[in-house]
Amino acid sequence: MKIQITLAAKNYQCDLDQPIDCSVPVSAKGTTAWGVGPARITPHREIGFTGSVAAGASVNFNDIAFNPHAHGTHTECLGHITPTVHSINQDPPPPLMPAWLVTLHPEPVNGGQAIKAGQLSRALPDLQGEAVILRTHLPPEGLHARAWSGTNPPYLQADAAAWLVGRGVHHLLLDLPSVDPERDGGALAAHKAFWGLPDNPRHGATITELISVPASAEDGLYLLNLQVAALENDASPSRPVLFKLKSK
Repeated sequence: MKIQITLAAKNYQCDLDQPIDCSVPVSAKGTTAWGVGPARITPHREIGFTGSVAAGASVNFNDIAFNPHAHGTHTECLGHITPTVHSINQDPPPPLMPAWLVTLHPEPVNGGQAIKAGQLSRALPDLQGEAVILRTHLPPEGLHARAWSGTNPPYLQADAAAWLVGRGVHHLLLDLPSVDPERDGGALAAHKAFWGLPDNPRHGATITELISVPASAEDGLYLLNLQVAALENDASPSRPVLFKLKSK
């Protein structure tokens, strides 16, 4: 099915039968981060019952234990770093929005690597949009089962996050475990810059981490369907799905 949409007085077409799934699923053998062990998906057990058809039950009935921030693609709200409880389920992202996909290679910074504001401004000089998707791994092999803990992954510099805010971006997606360094003493500078904390909190703005964009997806403008699980928490597992927008 093809649809036509108008953005900033320009007409585009996209094919809803050609989705591009950018999610990393929660899996017992999947990705991990922040020193957290693997997710656990096991048959529920109680006296006289084991929730497995293979074990003789009539249904498969699994217990699942995982951490949204450590196991797979997740979307978080500003409640991730505020003393006041905010739930992503109470202020989820819109179901459809235009989004720019850009591939950038992190640059050396203080013994690590980071995405800088200058890189963004050069790659997206005319950016005015609701969502930006940053791809740093091309090809993305291994992202579905990567052990990130202790690897000092690349991150987003605070001025880069502020640059996105200045361009009207409310939803940021990237293929890294965090917009901030793995160890920064709790500074969380990029998180705070993107969410306008502490002085100008941006309710409704989201950060989606640990995505995996297929190498076949070209940089450019897409229609983004950011599906967030209905979970009352600061973060929830999510499935970003892209549809290529073609100008008419």
